[in-house]
Formats: sequence, C-alpha cells, structure tokens
Amino acid sequence: MSVPDREASQTAPTRRFSRSRLPGRPRIWFELLLIGVSYAIYSAIRNAAPDRVGDAQKHAQWIWDIQGHLGLAFELSVNHAVEGVTWLIVSMNYYYATLHFVVTIAVLVWLFRGHPGRYGPTRLVLFATTGVALLGYYFFPLAPPRLMEGMDFIDTALVHDTWGSLSAEDSAMASVSNQYAAMPSMHIGWSVWCGITIAVLARPLWIKALGVLYPIVTLLVIVATANHFWLDAVGGVICLAAGYLIARVWYGRLCYRLPREVASGGGTATGAERAGPDQ
Repeated sequence: MSVPDREASQTAPTRRFSRSRLPGRPRIWFELLLIGVSYAIYSAIRNAAPDRVGDAQKHAQWIWDIQGHLGLAFELSVNHAVEGVTWLIVSMNYYYATLHFVVTIAVLVWLFRGHPGRYGPTRLVLFATTGVALLGYYFFPLAPPRLMEGMDFIDTALVHDTWGSLSAEDSAMASVSNQYAAMPSMHIGWSVWCGITIAVLARPLWIKALGVLYPIVTLLVIVATANHFWLDAVGGVICLAAGYLIARVWYGRLCYRLPREVASGGGTATGAERAGPDQ
C-alpha cells in the first residue's frame, strides 16, 4: 500500500467520526419527545433521591457557617428586607415558580428556529448541566434556607399563599418535589445558560442586556425567597461549566462557534459553514 493510500485509510475513520458529530437539522417531533422524556427522567431521579432530612439540615448549617466565615451570609437580611415589600416579594414568588421554565423553553424555541446548526450542541450543554446536577441532589441533600431549623427565614411563597408554593402540604408541587434538593441551583444553572446564549447570539444590544440581567435578577430572587443559598448558585455555575465542557469535547468546538445553519441533505455543514458562525 502506498503512503498516500495508507494515510487515507487511517484518516477515513477519523473523518467519519468527525462528520457524525456535526450537528444535524433538528426535528420538532424528536425535540419535543426528547425534552418531555428527559424532564420526566430528571424529575424522577431528583425526587427519588432520599430526603435524608438530618443530613440536609447538617449540610445547610455547614453552608451557612462557611458563608459566615467569608462574611457573606446575607440571605437572611435580604429575605427579611424584601418580605416587607408585598408587591415585590409576590412578584418574585411568581418569578421563581414560572420563569425558570418559560424563559428556558423560549430560548430553546428561538435556537431551534433561528440557529438550527447551534441548537443541538447548545441544547446538549443544558441537558449535560442538568445531568451533572442530579449527582449533587443525590449525594448532597441540602435544606433550603426556608426549611432550616433554628433560623428565622421567611418562606415567602407560603406566607403569601403564592401559586407554586413548595411548602404548602396540600399543594401539587410540594407532593412531587424533593424539598431537600437545593444544591446545585438549576434556577441559576439554566438562567446563566439562557443569559450567555442570548448575550452571545442575539443581535440587538437591548436583548443582549436582558440576557445579562436575567441570571442576576434570578440570583436575587432565589435568595430573597429563601429557596437557595448563594453557594447553591455557585454549584449551578459549576454544573453549567461541566455542561459546556462536555459539549465542547463532543463537537470539537464551543457550541456558539458552530455554523448557524446546517445543510439540508445529510445534516453536515459545507466547507464555508465549517469556517465559523455568522455574527
């Protein structure tokens, strides 16, 4: 076998594997099925994690002590300050209960329609992030501030009888939600994913600004409503970083640097499209 033929035979499998990792054109029926099944599995695993209330309380006290040593145990002050402004805290309660899903789904739809070549890899970041978070829920049960024993945190959703309260014993959400799965915060993991995606890919400056503001406001909301410590938010960001790394290794490039469009034939990009995104 000649040298060129030998090189060609050695690189052919590599090319085939590389081509198989190029994002294909997303199909709406498959994406809806994937999202539905994935969220059902995520919810089942998250809620199947043992409550281990004693461990959850010990971990909460440990987190609180660490933040105190850092001089950053501010959740109680924020919680009490915002609770005094009824319209604001009620708005935050509804924000916490709804936007977590609404904004994330809206960004997925926007990617699907406007950035089909980047949709799959960017969706992989979100799914991988959520998968990594399940490890935290299972191995590190954590009581949210509102459930800490011996503390004066106000459960704002319960006090104001807000829809979506996780503490009301007769609420549908309380019956299907593991209350001690607070670390990491996927409200932060998902909102930072949304914020980065919007800030990088959106064109109007005001939309980019909204992308930057969204996770910042979310952080304020999860603290003010006593649903998370700020260290839970750090955990969410770490999970997100792992998600980006997994997608980067799989596709060979950062998801936002992949082509915006995909070829209509076999789902592989043309030479021009491989050169980079159109910003």
